[in-house]
Amino acid sequence: MRNITGILLLLISVHLFAQSDHPQIPKTGTNINAFVPKGWKIIYRAKGDLNKDHLADEAIIIQNTNPKNIIKNEGMGSDKLNLNPRMLLVLFNTSGNYSLRAQNASFIPLENDAENTCLADPLQETGAINIKNGTLILSYQYWLSCGSYGVSNLDYTFRFQNQKMELIGFDTESYSRSSGEETITSLNLSTRKKSETSGGNMFSDKTNKPKTVWKKFDWGRLFTLDEMTEELARKLSEI
Repeated sequence: MRNITGILLLLISVHLFAQSDHPQIPKTGTNINAFVPKGWKIIYRAKGDLNKDHLADEAIIIQNTNPKNIIKNEGMGSDKLNLNPRMLLVLFNTSGNYSLRAQNASFIPLENDAENTCLADPLQETGAINIKNGTLILSYQYWLSCGSYGVSNLDYTFRFQNQKMELIGFDTESYSRSSGEETITSLNLSTRKKSETSGGNMFSDKTNKPKTVWKKFDWGRLFTLDEMTEELARKLSEI
């Protein structure tokens, strides 16, 4: 998982600086737009029951639209870099109204990166958020349009338990756009079991010989969505 760790280390300082100023989000509202601050917009949205009450809850990612956060790029990549902050909100449906159950403003990647100007928007190819089987899945894809053939897909799975949105799973897939070589890692944070699949190849049936090894690992308590940071994500990638 060395490639993932390197990417996360590159992003931490710029990401935290860009997300230093965030508006207050109301605790309740009559619809999801009530939780979107002035000057912000919804860019991703998922619906589904997260707390087993048979009501459709909502998860949204919102983004600031301040033109001052869109800067000229002097390096490779896009002509302009959108450094507007993003925020993830989890809203529980309470029979017609909504309540803010979880939020995170320090773990959602920006559209662009001032230091890594060839980095594509990590949310663009994945759809960012999905609610499936009562869990919330947050998906990122990291790849560079210049300087590297590597691609890393990261899925973070959260489940509402103990009255919190707790991280219960972390899955990664890394492959080369050049050779097709692929590795897959899956962490079950509830059982502390890890599977590692190596030897795969996306382009060649002849060399595609995946082998999976299971291991146990040490991990502390389950962390919540509100607590997620890029530093914590880096520690997960090092397990």
